[in-house]
Amino acid sequence: MLPSSSGPAGLSRRTLGLAGLAVAAGTTQASAARAPGESLGLASVPNLREFGGYVAKDGTVFRHGLLFRANQLNPVAPADMARLTELGLRVSFDLRTAKEREAAPDMLAPGMRGEWLDVMAGADSGDSAQMEVLVANMGGGSAGMSPARIQALYVDTYRDFVRLDSARTAFRTLYTALAQAENRPAVFHCTTGKDRTGWAAAALLSLLGMPLETVYQDYLRSNDYILPFFAGRIAQFTAAGGDAALPRAMLEVRSEYLAASFAEVTQRYGSIERYFSRGLGINAAGQAALRQAFLEQSR
Repeated sequence: MLPSSSGPAGLSRRTLGLAGLAVAAGTTQASAARAPGESLGLASVPNLREFGGYVAKDGTVFRHGLLFRANQLNPVAPADMARLTELGLRVSFDLRTAKEREAAPDMLAPGMRGEWLDVMAGADSGDSAQMEVLVANMGGGSAGMSPARIQALYVDTYRDFVRLDSARTAFRTLYTALAQAENRPAVFHCTTGKDRTGWAAAALLSLLGMPLETVYQDYLRSNDYILPFFAGRIAQFTAAGGDAALPRAMLEVRSEYLAASFAEVTQRYGSIERYFSRGLGINAAGQAALRQAFLEQSR
């Protein structure tokens, strides 16, 4: 069990709990009006999205208002922080590296606590570090790089999401925590909310029985929000003589990246269920707990 948060000063746990129920009810009504996987429209956190409303192959539906995915929670504009507060989030699971966290620590809404799960802690420092610099500097230090080279690095990174010990530890901790009611509603995120977050979402949706088309649609939606968000910086990079294809290659998600993760799962474990049981150490009971937590019968 993850440590509990005491909440804002002067408010009892009972008061916070009752307030959370009221917020959750309003959040559920609002989220039901959006298409599943759509951005919540926060200008400073454009890739903040929720899973509620996705329909599994057996007809069950992902519950509204319980789980969100996002890009980094820094900076968060005051108006957007008010929206975050309305969601009643209890935990932010941060999948970034120490360097990323130090540069932009989470800005948490009242009542939220942060949990750090460094997915890439075990990655080779060379290519992984270079990709961090490229994304952070929007192409700075890109000598010797090309779109094809960046795409190859991403394919290898997506395989790392499955094969690295640090990744398996991080994702096991994430999913085990999400199965516990005291940690919901929750959000998980990385820097742009598309790669580490993308695999975390895709693996969970697959385990919950969502159609493959739905899994890929949710993953690819990041392109709708992240590329426009960085359009100004891409233009600056291009105006300074840079190749616009480089930052685009860094920022976009592609079907073949996610396919690389699934291929690694198939090669090592044979199925998504065995990835969870053998790779992550989440047995059948733990998997059932996730389904019970997030799925409900269609109304």
